[in-house]
Amino acid sequence: MAKTLDDIFDDDDFGLLNQKEKSAQIKTDEDRLIDSFEEINSFYEKNKSEPSTGSMSDYSLFARLKGFRSNESKKKILKPFDRFNLLGEVEMEKKTFDDILAEDNLGLLNPEGDLSIFEFKHIPKFNKRADADFVAQRTSIKDKDFEKYEAMFKQVHQELKSGKRKLVPAENVYKNIQVEHFYLLDGLLLYLESATLIEEEIGGRKRLDGRTVTIFENATMSNMLYRSLGKVIQKNGKVITDTDENVQQQLYKSASLVEEEDLQSGWIYVLKSKSKKTEIAQLDTLFKIGFSTTNVMERIKNASKEATYLYSEVEIIATYSCYNLNVKAFEKLIHRFFAENCLDVDIYDSDERRLVPREWFVVPLPVIDEAINLLINGTIINYRYDSSLSKIILK
Repeated sequence: MAKTLDDIFDDDDFGLLNQKEKSAQIKTDEDRLIDSFEEINSFYEKNKSEPSTGSMSDYSLFARLKGFRSNESKKKILKPFDRFNLLGEVEMEKKTFDDILAEDNLGLLNPEGDLSIFEFKHIPKFNKRADADFVAQRTSIKDKDFEKYEAMFKQVHQELKSGKRKLVPAENVYKNIQVEHFYLLDGLLLYLESATLIEEEIGGRKRLDGRTVTIFENATMSNMLYRSLGKVIQKNGKVITDTDENVQQQLYKSASLVEEEDLQSGWIYVLKSKSKKTEIAQLDTLFKIGFSTTNVMERIKNASKEATYLYSEVEIIATYSCYNLNVKAFEKLIHRFFAENCLDVDIYDSDERRLVPREWFVVPLPVIDEAINLLINGTIINYRYDSSLSKIILK
């Protein structure tokens, strides 16, 4: 006699078909508090502004943020998740080494306990390569030594709040991680004070790596590897832009006068595209502003094969010789100055990969010439470009 489906289920003597109910994940009060704050983070990330009283949904987030700001205990819990400095300055508890030892309720740090767990019997012994796997630990900084850093971190918080600095994604991380710059990692500001870098070759590729001195705003420091720092910032952090004033100071630190023993840094150049593509050819005031350490003619000889030149031949419009120039500072200043007029066109390579050129600007040539002269004589930070007037005006 053929068995029915019910017969098969009833014949399950070993309970193989019994379905176990999944246990619900229990959230703690702290988890719910963090989730609640993350809604405000998401609102700010989407709208680039704090919630207001404009609508009922906005007002709910506005009231919630106001409540968090007035509650010191909640602020201390939420500060590590405050990606946009919405809570302002929060004085965090600084635990000493003795405090940590005193909290060892289970005796895990007791040296007289059973240490057999640390006896490795069934794995190969470490070799010299283990040194490369060293994981840098953070150490506390004495209050007196931390005072100067604390003042720096407070200033950066203020500059972020006022808009002088901004949080940007950590793209091209090894180009953007620079000594004497600030970054955000897991909601905590850090300052890369120094890095001892050496060139190493791995798998036929050369790269820079070495120990850093990295200072965190919770009064700790680390000597983590340069590349490790870059990876964690790219994964869980943000780059904090420098202020225009600081960039300007770096640029002119050693370039105010040209003397006989000074070295030529290279050339600032202005180029015009010869592209036949309609979206490019129709822009009469489209120019590329860049920098080259080699002769400009040599630099552009393969322009039609390079994305940075829009895969087309180019015409040299102007060149300016530069001495003792901080190249990165120059690029940041000139690109930030004309940022609102950056070319917004997608370019695709032979493999149909999308590329976005960033050194092309839709700006009249006389304005570019004026901006470069202001940059060279050190006064550009007093001016801004008004795209509606197509003029450079005083701030």
